[in-house]
Amino acid sequence: MTLLLVKTGDRFVRVERRTAVLSIALVATILTVGLLGLCYGASWKSPGDVIAALAGTGDSVVVVRDWRLPRVLAAIVFGAALGVAGAIFQNLTRNPLGSPDVIGLDAGAYTGTLVALTVLSGTSVQLATSSVIGGLLVAATIYLLAMRGGVSGLRLIIIGIAVNAMVTALNSWIVLRAELEVAIAAVGWSAGSLNGVDWADVALPLAIIVVLLAAMVTRAGAVHQAALGNAVAATTGVRLGRLRLTMIAIGVGLTATVTAVAGPIAFIALAAPQIGRRLARAPGVPLLPAALCGAVLLQVADLGAQLLLAPVSLPVGVVTTAIGGAYLIWLLTTEVKRS
Repeated sequence: MTLLLVKTGDRFVRVERRTAVLSIALVATILTVGLLGLCYGASWKSPGDVIAALAGTGDSVVVVRDWRLPRVLAAIVFGAALGVAGAIFQNLTRNPLGSPDVIGLDAGAYTGTLVALTVLSGTSVQLATSSVIGGLLVAATIYLLAMRGGVSGLRLIIIGIAVNAMVTALNSWIVLRAELEVAIAAVGWSAGSLNGVDWADVALPLAIIVVLLAAMVTRAGAVHQAALGNAVAATTGVRLGRLRLTMIAIGVGLTATVTAVAGPIAFIALAAPQIGRRLARAPGVPLLPAALCGAVLLQVADLGAQLLLAPVSLPVGVVTTAIGGAYLIWLLTTEVKRS
């Protein structure tokens, strides 16, 4: 049942009642898990202490606002970014396997960071720029290879998996050729981690991701029309070619920005859109549920990474890979049975 119409640019987007209720529930979950994240650490802070610290009073201002808040915000925003990136590519390929980490965009962005670390001085700007360039080069390579004979979702995924394998091999070669200190840092980065993230690391990436998500919101109406089919999109005035290029650029930008800060965090982009779609029971892969589910998944995974071997904090990518591997097996089994 339609609840309301939201204007995005010159179009209106329908918001279903179930999607609205689901979004409210997910936002409440994000706030709750975020509060737990601010309370948990080397020492437990009560919710009252956390709220006082956020208001700038009490004895825990530095611990909560300067040490824990950047990590919690990074988990929320990075998870939302990966969820939206996954929804973008799953909409483009019309396949639940069409995720940036499956088709090699994460690996390409990681190649960019490795080049910045080994060839350049590895500043934050260089890491972000190189990561985006690496992701775009891999996306362009996959798109050009898939164009022969007409672009299809299955062809994009198969070529993407092949390119992912080649780029992963290239990354291993770069790490083996690097100096020992750089290689150790690069290998640690490849696990995907939010450990030690502070304001200096996340301020610029968070701003970039917010801009990209805002740009994606302006295209939400066209994405919704495209999800109903090419014929429907064409009759409603959606320029599919321009829309696809815009979506690819935004999706690569989101994935690469996260990778530049935290390394490749696997399976959030794969799982979050499908969980959101099933919960919302909406056509296509809706962006808002994907973003909110991605934020919840990464928050929970990061808390789990801190709790499993406490006081040692695992890289969050270890947890997402362990959970995502089981999800991928289930997804592949489901797809094989369906086909």
